Amino acid sequence: MVFDHDFFMREAIRQAQKGLRQGGIPIGAVLVKGSTIIGRGYNRRVQKKSVILHAEMDCLENAGRLSAQDYRACRLYTTLFPCDMCSGAVLLYKIPLVVIGENKTFKGPEAYLKKKGVRLINLERDDCKAMMQAFICKKSALWAEDIGE
Repeated sequence: MVFDHDFFMREAIRQAQKGLRQGGIPIGAVLVKGSTIIGRGYNRRVQKKSVILHAEMDCLENAGRLSAQDYRACRLYTTLFPCDMCSGAVLLYKIPLVVIGENKTFKGPEAYLKKKGVRLINLERDDCKAMMQAFICKKSALWAEDIGE
């Protein structure tokens, strides 16, 4: 089966832009089963004063409770490579494919995910890179907080 990764990544980017407009960190994610988006999310740590609401975690939360079988039939699209926490959720729920907008501004545990059998596709999108680089230039302290530095 062939998937339109750009279509779903554009929705993840829309989620990231939504978070940015609200004063948050511009990272977005969507969870897709077949050809249907079943969860959307964006980094809402600032907006919700949360320690865990990264885009991927918000997306999974918004998808609601799913069966193990459902998660194994899903793909996660995220504008930036997932951190250790979000990668852990991918592993916990055995999501087999993660499609990434870019990994230049943040490098997550790529080798570990691959070792555990997760397939990764990096679209290396310039729009995702530019969005994150602009944000990091403007709010470097907030970015450092988000990634635990």
